[in-house]
Amino acid sequence: MQHNVLILDFGSQYTQLIARRVRELNIFCEIFPFDKIPTDLSIYKAVILGGSPFSVRSEDALHPDLSEIRGKLPLLAVCYGAQYLAHFSGGEVAASNTREYGRANLTYIKENETFFENVNLNSQVWMSHSDSIKKLPTNGIKLASTQDVENAAYKIEGETTYAIQYHPEVFHSTDGKQMLENFLVKIAQVPQNFTPNAFVSDMVAELKEKLQDDKVVLGLSGGVDSTVAAVLLHQAIGKNLYCIFVNNGLLRKNEFQSVLDQYKGMGLNVKGVDAGDRFLSELAGISDPETKRKTIGRVFIEVFDDESKIIENVKWLAQGTIYPDVIESVSVKGPSATIKSHHNVGGLPDYMKLQIVEPLRMLFKDEVRRVGATLGIDAELLGRHPFPGPGLSIRILGDITPEKVQILQDVDAVFINGLKEHGLYDKVWQAGAILLPVNSVGVMGDERTYEKVVALRAVESTDGMTADWVHLPYEFLMKISNDIINKVKGVNRVVYDISSKPPATIEWE
Repeated sequence: MQHNVLILDFGSQYTQLIARRVRELNIFCEIFPFDKIPTDLSIYKAVILGGSPFSVRSEDALHPDLSEIRGKLPLLAVCYGAQYLAHFSGGEVAASNTREYGRANLTYIKENETFFENVNLNSQVWMSHSDSIKKLPTNGIKLASTQDVENAAYKIEGETTYAIQYHPEVFHSTDGKQMLENFLVKIAQVPQNFTPNAFVSDMVAELKEKLQDDKVVLGLSGGVDSTVAAVLLHQAIGKNLYCIFVNNGLLRKNEFQSVLDQYKGMGLNVKGVDAGDRFLSELAGISDPETKRKTIGRVFIEVFDDESKIIENVKWLAQGTIYPDVIESVSVKGPSATIKSHHNVGGLPDYMKLQIVEPLRMLFKDEVRRVGATLGIDAELLGRHPFPGPGLSIRILGDITPEKVQILQDVDAVFINGLKEHGLYDKVWQAGAILLPVNSVGVMGDERTYEKVVALRAVESTDGMTADWVHLPYEFLMKISNDIINKVKGVNRVVYDISSKPPATIEWE
């Protein structure tokens, strides 16, 4: 695969959005931590330096080694990157009198600059920094200003290096995508050839070459990611793909059988393994979210080890890992920390003699769906909401018992079926219910009750990196609340989560 654009991450919350915007231009890109720059840069046609919560003036400033990049590859430096190039190349960065955060407008744009083609004066941009470039670096030429930021954009003469103090990747920068296109397509001349058809063709060829006649075992979940991964692998190696669908006891209500039925018509070789009791017994008494995830990951691998031994000469374990999983599970040294571990990211224990193949690990969720459509997968299956790998375990806050799982499965079924019946399911990116470790007083009939509280969650998103809560109709929420309380024994209160990501995450654990 052609890795056209390299994005260096300095811990900014916006780095993933840069990648999303670049992908929207049908250009492939990937993110690396600033201190883990690939040794072979020959496959890249341009480099982007991201922002950072750090200051270039502090002792903790992050220093990338740009010796093989500057002057050799087209370079776009954003926010921290722009300040870094200025501060350590003959310019000056100082603290701003006021923190420059939010909307601003370009009050000056240098004429006849390719970077600003089709961008008009007063174009809105998004600032997010407390430092500002007071003096441009050696050979720096000012390209744009805002009312408060004199050096909002500049280029360095003698290099194909551009730098901007604002964030073109966020929605509030109205011409941000145009600027990225100007830099990548017109200046760096990066080909726009990353399409679903191209991905399928390249990946099937890559899988054939990598796997040869080896046997592969894949864990199906019923979700979009593992299904698309399975169909891709099936195209590449056919009967050598062995799919296993594990019931971890934490699936949605009746999902184990319904998913098995769904796969029957797809030509895949699928075996169902009911290991619910094994998972629940291992999880008994565990309340810590991270320990839950790791326990489920461990048992999941143990089950796979048991099943893979039944199939002779299996060499590979395939997973439906996607790019947000990879990004969230890799810490950039210093500025970012792992938010949560993903049980399908990372190596296998030494005792398990399988290699890992992850055909989707470089795709965002919306890209996976487009690839699935190209492969001819049923639209209803592709439209399924994402569901966490650890299942309902991370939607049961506190310890897990079979009784709690039953309650949450029943609540979740009422909510999800209600969304479908009212034509709201496809308007929501992800929805689910959370069982809270809280009992509340209620009155049912003439009796006082002291029962569980559940929270409903519905968000809209493109890829899960950011998300907004969905404004579901009050009448719908009222009906669902009544249905849950009347139909699910043990619940007497329903609340609705109106938090966005960030600052909250989509899941509660």
